[in-house]
Amino acid sequence: MKQQTAQTRTKRGTPDFQLLILTLLLVGFGLVMVFSSSSSIAIASESFNNDALYFTKKQLMWAIIGLFGMFFAMNIRFNKYKKLYAPFFLFTTALLLIVLVSGAVLNGARSWIRLFGFSLQPAEFAKIAIILYLSALITKKGERFRDFKTGYFPVLFIVGFIAGLIMLQPDFGTCFILVSTCGLVIYAGGANMKHILGSILLVVLGGALAFGASALFSSMSPDTPSVDSTTTATAKQNYKIGRIQAFLDPLSDPTDGSLNLYRSLVAIGDGGITGSGIGQGTMKLHYLPNAYNDFIFSVIGEELGFIGSALFLLVYLYFIWRGIIVSLRCPDPFGTLVGIGIMGLIAIQAFINIGGVTQTIPVTGVTLPFISYGGTSLFVMMVAMGIVLSISRTNNMEAIKEEKTKSVTVQTRTSPALRSRDSIRRVR
Repeated sequence: MKQQTAQTRTKRGTPDFQLLILTLLLVGFGLVMVFSSSSSIAIASESFNNDALYFTKKQLMWAIIGLFGMFFAMNIRFNKYKKLYAPFFLFTTALLLIVLVSGAVLNGARSWIRLFGFSLQPAEFAKIAIILYLSALITKKGERFRDFKTGYFPVLFIVGFIAGLIMLQPDFGTCFILVSTCGLVIYAGGANMKHILGSILLVVLGGALAFGASALFSSMSPDTPSVDSTTTATAKQNYKIGRIQAFLDPLSDPTDGSLNLYRSLVAIGDGGITGSGIGQGTMKLHYLPNAYNDFIFSVIGEELGFIGSALFLLVYLYFIWRGIIVSLRCPDPFGTLVGIGIMGLIAIQAFINIGGVTQTIPVTGVTLPFISYGGTSLFVMMVAMGIVLSISRTNNMEAIKEEKTKSVTVQTRTSPALRSRDSIRRVR
């Protein structure tokens, strides 16, 4: 029985422990920072039951659920996702359609839906669903993927359809992340560079036209305008323009449009070299909005300083690099594309979040993976890492098989020599 159990474990392979530990480390660090950035706000508000652990307890609950989801996904052989991607993709598409009709509006976007007693954001599930779908489709098409009509256009149509559903919410930040991640998977899948460059040009032109049309229609008054509708449309347009103006000059209006970015830069600057210490930051005290979510890196910069922030970024970069290495070692092209897509998704979203709060790019309002407060985001990211860890288990299993094969080959080749050596010794 013991030998059979050992053989079974060997066949299944072991996960990449570095990647597993780094994932758990990031989740644990995120819980600490969510508590540090939200406790002062929660304890002072009746809306949060004057409970300093209000956000931390919710994030911990999702972390535990995500942990089960990660280990469940890790114990499924990654090649089985070739069969599971279709129903998961259809289910996610249905949620994206439902949320447009009956979803809850938050921060001007209809992105949330109540399901199974939880508030979920279907766009987060769409990120993983589209990666699995594209990876399976590209692998299935093979060399035909380089042909525009039979290979590239169907893939482009699927990406455009899902991105369009997310833009209707509207959620520009998530849409940009999804399209960028899909572009990475398509490039890794061996698409024709002419097709990729044409798609980029099309997206840029389409985005410019959409933004221009939005500005035009929002400035035009209807036949019988109401004060509320006109005010709302103007406020939304001013909000979009204000983000661009804040990016170009955070000091242009530090009391209105650029207030969030201005305070974010102040928080990071106040951190100095060593920071004020975890829990000792001041900008999160009702000065920096969404300190536990979109601007959590600003809190990290203030409380851990340059040294702590740099160390965090180095760990994050090593985590992404390790995941990419695991993906590239996969013998199956499907596993390679899925792994690159997932790690690319994390890297792109982290860059957009950190870049926004540090004035590298305009603020888009997305979470920092594994760190920011957000149950759906944390759960989806942990399940996604479970898929990457499943790929690593297959890699380790294949490595063990290769070692056994080499061992048998070496023994077979050297046995005659060893026998000859022993016979010579006996003669002497």
